[in-house]
Amino acid sequence: MVEKEKNILKKAEEFLQIFKKGEEFTTELLKENERLRYKIAQLEETLRKSSEQSRMKLYEERITALEQENIELLERFKQVEEENKDFASKYVEVEEENNNLANLYVASYQLHSTLDFDEVLRIVQEIVINLIGAERFSIMLMDDKTNELIPVAAEGVYVNDLPSFKLGEGIVGGVAREGESYFAQDIVGHSTDDYTLPLVCIPLKIKEHVIGIIAIYSLFTQKRGFSNIDYELFNLLAGHAATAIFSSKLYTQSERKLTTIQSFLELLKEKPRR
Repeated sequence: MVEKEKNILKKAEEFLQIFKKGEEFTTELLKENERLRYKIAQLEETLRKSSEQSRMKLYEERITALEQENIELLERFKQVEEENKDFASKYVEVEEENNNLANLYVASYQLHSTLDFDEVLRIVQEIVINLIGAERFSIMLMDDKTNELIPVAAEGVYVNDLPSFKLGEGIVGGVAREGESYFAQDIVGHSTDDYTLPLVCIPLKIKEHVIGIIAIYSLFTQKRGFSNIDYELFNLLAGHAATAIFSSKLYTQSERKLTTIQSFLELLKEKPRR
């Protein structure tokens, strides 16, 4: 009986040992599980931070790229804006040139629309005032008999106050002899009362033959010098004005001769017969 109880106690003790080992194993498993969970949490946090850092880096790179792109777009915008200003300026210049050429065409048509000498001189004066912007100027024609430039029309000055010039005399006579335009070095805002020293002197030529000159003594205050189109206008005006003046002068002379001849014929017809 005693032996049997001993065996039971021994088995109970063995069972308790097994149970205790199981409890210890379970505790170790729980601890290991806790450690692994903590490790997993650390790994997840590391991955999360790494992912955030990657995203931040990506965002920063994207922001830098966008900023650079924005700078390039701003530079391009400035370039386009400058180009637009340049185009606008050129458009205004072209528009102005077209207007001037249209005005010159109209003026040229008016010059050749009449053979009245005084009317032609008036048209030339209007052109010089409206297209060139001259305030005071004179028109002189060459007297082929005396080789002198004689004032025939003026604006802002009296014709009788203007001197005549011999061919080759001073600036005016030199322009008539050489056939080349003269421009004073400083024109803007200046005027002259010395009619021997005009600011501008333009020869009126038919081919290479000078029949007169246009001498300018002052410009309107709003005229700030001459542009390229102005010099073209000078050249075109000189040729057209010269042709119109020369033609009208010849026509007037021929009309006078014709009138004289007709008057003489009328006198002959009225002479009584013997």
